[in-house]
Amino acid sequence: MSTATVARYHDTLATGSLAADSAAVLTQQLRDQGLFFGERPLCGVLRPRFLALAEYRLLGKACALVGSAFEKVRLAAMADAGLRAQFGLTSWEEQVIHADPGFRTASPTSRLDAFFVSGAGPTGLKFTEYNAETPAGAAYNDALSRAFLALPGMQAFTREHIVLPIPAAAGVVDALLQAWGEWRGTKELPQVCILDWRDVPTYSEFVLFERELQARGIPAFIGDPREAEYRNGQLTVAGRPVTFIYKRVLIDELVTRCGLDSPVVQAVRSRSVCMVNPFRCKLLHKKASLAVLSDERQAQLFSAVEHAAVQAHVPWTRVVEARHTQYRDSAGGEHTVDLLPFIATRRESMVLKPNDEYGGKGIVLGWTVDDATWQRAIETALAEPYIVQERVEVPSELWPAMVEGALHIGERMLDTAPFLANGTTVNGCLTRIATDPLLNVTAGGGSNVPTFLVESR
Repeated sequence: MSTATVARYHDTLATGSLAADSAAVLTQQLRDQGLFFGERPLCGVLRPRFLALAEYRLLGKACALVGSAFEKVRLAAMADAGLRAQFGLTSWEEQVIHADPGFRTASPTSRLDAFFVSGAGPTGLKFTEYNAETPAGAAYNDALSRAFLALPGMQAFTREHIVLPIPAAAGVVDALLQAWGEWRGTKELPQVCILDWRDVPTYSEFVLFERELQARGIPAFIGDPREAEYRNGQLTVAGRPVTFIYKRVLIDELVTRCGLDSPVVQAVRSRSVCMVNPFRCKLLHKKASLAVLSDERQAQLFSAVEHAAVQAHVPWTRVVEARHTQYRDSAGGEHTVDLLPFIATRRESMVLKPNDEYGGKGIVLGWTVDDATWQRAIETALAEPYIVQERVEVPSELWPAMVEGALHIGERMLDTAPFLANGTTVNGCLTRIATDPLLNVTAGGGSNVPTFLVESR
């Protein structure tokens, strides 16, 4: 997005009392709609994320091609134990991913996390993680969009600009219902349970999805896995019958806390209930999926355009292990490198990530630590499943906020996280901003802001 458009919004906001009035309206909107992550307001700035239509088109095209490549890797891995081993599954994960969910798509709803360097062209979009299991934020995006449309500053800005929200929650619900239709084979409405622990900080988003489903006439409620019972082929949660689980609980936590013989797991594996996303989503949810996708050993699985998209949009990523592999330099040249010594000497351009964590846990940014700490991190990565990924430039923009009663415009980093339906179709986009490069709201910092398309009238 052009800096001129952003500057124009800030100039508009600085007119008269628009900034103070907008802050008051936003505060009220956050309170009225329950837009809090735990006890923290979900958003603390007065401008949404702006995307140009050309940027959104690029996002859609790149997601379609990379998503198609992900599916080819997944299908190949399900049929090849050797390839599947590259993902670092545990023994119990290996058991459950083979359960037939009753529909074709492994992740009906997912989210790619990326950084979009404005002005860098197509190669400036880099996908750094794939949330193929429990992507959060779609309903938050839509609720924040409604809140921002009510701001006096936004209303003044729209006199000179066309501003369009990009709905996300409806795409999630449609993907759920497509999976249900394939699973059930009839037009019968599902009995939906939005399933997670009752004390998670994202509970307020479950309420938004409950309303979204009920507005379509679909019976829905929020339930805790500990309240589940499975008897005579019927799953109930807190005594209420369930035929469809919108799974927000992490599979790891569900199995660790409740066991493989828990009512929910039994009901899903016996096909007594439809669950989205299903157990087989776990394969691509592993951070190693980006390593497998971009590894030269899998290049033959893809079409020429898919391979080009992977090279353009997936940063160099490998599972941390003792091996030789190919490295593509900035000039496009391919070199064979000894992986461990190579990453040891490239600390300032590398990131280490645990294979299956969230909220920024365990991530080591090489440029923020010294050589000794980096070497210890590599040793940890060899002992536990980890990936190493080449550093991606984190973009930043100016964002307005009210600070001690005055308008303050400061720089914050931002990401771009498109929501995907059935692995390839973009439906809306999450944006997170923060002063910390991890840009993770779960980790306790930053804000969510809604994403809008914008152009001059």
